[in-house]
Amino acid sequence: MPVLRAVLFDLDGVLTPTAELHMRAWERLFAPFTAAHGLAPYTSADYFAHIDGKPRYDGVATFLASRGVELPRGAADDAPGESTVCALGNRKDEIVNRMFTEEGIAPYPGSVRFLDAVTSAGAAVAVVSSSRNTPTVLAASGLADRFQVVVDGNVAAREGIPGKPAPDTYLRAAELLGVPAAAAVVVEDALSGVQAGAAGDFGLVLGVDRGVGPDALREHGADLVVSDLGELDAAVLDAPARQGGAA
Repeated sequence: MPVLRAVLFDLDGVLTPTAELHMRAWERLFAPFTAAHGLAPYTSADYFAHIDGKPRYDGVATFLASRGVELPRGAADDAPGESTVCALGNRKDEIVNRMFTEEGIAPYPGSVRFLDAVTSAGAAVAVVSSSRNTPTVLAASGLADRFQVVVDGNVAAREGIPGKPAPDTYLRAAELLGVPAAAAVVVEDALSGVQAGAAGDFGLVLGVDRGVGPDALREHGADLVVSDLGELDAAVLDAPARQGGAA
């Protein structure tokens, strides 16, 4: 019997390269915003430091705070624009959904091989994402039927679950799978995500380096770091829980 019985996957940047689209969408939102308001220019470092892995509106608020900007929170149904945090977030959502349509989405081949390996070994699997676009991305990438449990931004909002870096969305997914946190692997590419895995005392926190850097992932809670999930197979399920170290 494997030590670890479930694998909880983040979506953007772990299963699908949508993180790249999200990065460019945030740049399209904030590059003109910072220029128009005389602020320090938006850079990719801002994405990793302030936005990556967080619920959309939290990402907006954290970035604005980094530039000393305060806006009203607003409401989720605010029209896309710049008047509130939610308006900016909705503008970003508008941008990225247009990119999904224009550019399409395909999963990482290595991630699909790893998913196949762990499910063939009997592990339960779930997707845990801060994004409210998760159903669209899963459907577009052909992965929707691979996951019966999905805890995304929609579920978190509906159930009042705190987002990453709090561990609650991952804990909820483990609960829905009927697996204790100590028997589950968290797979993340974002600093806020590996923080969530570490805070939830999961059996293993697996970091996928898509640009944030292996050292940063380890410092924030990853026990094992790879550049592509295709480097691993189902043997990871037999790893000692919270083993530390890196690939």
